[in-house]
Amino acid sequence: MTNTHTLILGGVRSGKSRLAERLAIESQLPVTYIATATAQDEEMHKRIAIHRKQRPDHWHVIEEPTKLAAALSNVTIGHCILLDCLTLWLTNLLLTDDSSLFTQERDAFLTVLPTLKNRMLIVSNETNMGITPLGELSRRYCDEAGRLHQEIAQQCEQVILTVAGLPHVLKGEQL
Repeated sequence: MTNTHTLILGGVRSGKSRLAERLAIESQLPVTYIATATAQDEEMHKRIAIHRKQRPDHWHVIEEPTKLAAALSNVTIGHCILLDCLTLWLTNLLLTDDSSLFTQERDAFLTVLPTLKNRMLIVSNETNMGITPLGELSRRYCDEAGRLHQEIAQQCEQVILTVAGLPHVLKGEQL
């Protein structure tokens, strides 16, 4: 599974990041961790601090909230890339003042993804298993996340849905 691309979906606190970190370690490859979170409030500062503390010190970390394609293009071939989290990246893009940035960065990400010759673990929140939310931005977020997940799932060799810490392989090799 050296060059396999895996999309790991799940709800909040479903165990998706823990699974991705375990798979990164099991790959026995050098790990480049791309973090997309931004700390806009105290609670998010704490979440980020917990993630930083849990990661092995020898992992190379890139903190990139919007320009994923550029960050991915600079990762050394042969590394395992752990991207956490795609939906935070989506949020960052939807909240920017530059309305063209979303389309530009989304298209760049989808273009670079199949060219990467790395083991790739993409973590993202599955948000579309409930009712349609109120509010235009919330609905757009869910719509864009759903479209993005479908496009990435088509490009990935493996797709996993994590529920209550249990991985359910939807596509590809079983764990």
